[in-house]
Amino acid sequence: MGRLAFLVVIGLGGAAILISLGVWQIQRLAWKEGVIAEIDSRIAADPVALPAQLDRARDAYLPVQVTGTLRADFLRILVSKKDVGAGYRIIRPMLHPDGDILIDLGFVTTENASGLKFEEGPPLSIVGNLQWPQEVDGFTPEPDLQNNIWFARDVDAMAAALGTRPILAVRRDAPQLGGPLSPMPVDTRAIPNDHLQYAVTWFSLAAIWSLMTFFFLRRESGATKS
Repeated sequence: MGRLAFLVVIGLGGAAILISLGVWQIQRLAWKEGVIAEIDSRIAADPVALPAQLDRARDAYLPVQVTGTLRADFLRILVSKKDVGAGYRIIRPMLHPDGDILIDLGFVTTENASGLKFEEGPPLSIVGNLQWPQEVDGFTPEPDLQNNIWFARDVDAMAAALGTRPILAVRRDAPQLGGPLSPMPVDTRAIPNDHLQYAVTWFSLAAIWSLMTFFFLRRESGATKS
């Protein structure tokens, strides 16, 4: 009898823990979907002038319209674009009355990037979203400065290299540009949201645990009667 009670306690306790983890993931899913919906609404809002004072948390994804002259120097960020392959994000500094800023102009394939050069000017207006992407970690290689190849959009490091303020606007519209560059505007597709899969995994484990508990209880009960 004591063995049966022990199996019941272990079975119910384990199933309860696994179910609670699944419920927690459902709650996380609702929270993440709310966050993504809020970011989507901020991305799609009407652009405003670049604020004089910026806060990275408050102003992330803020749509802005900036007017100025793009300098000739630029940085290449090595990336891969779905259905296209390897290429570069092109970062250029823009002369701005309140201090130069960084503009992510978009993507160019490795073939079109060969021998890529820019000239300064003329003044133009670009609509984009402010972003401080967290792409740098302990595994990120140092930039290859000799070949002008970077491996992450490290806003602070890029700003120091180009002599601008640590402000990055990711272009979503600039009809005047043309050329081989295609915009890669800010979106939420890169934000991981696997909580539903996690919840299904925990609930599945709870079901398996319950079936195993039932099996052992039945076997133990049969052994006790015999």
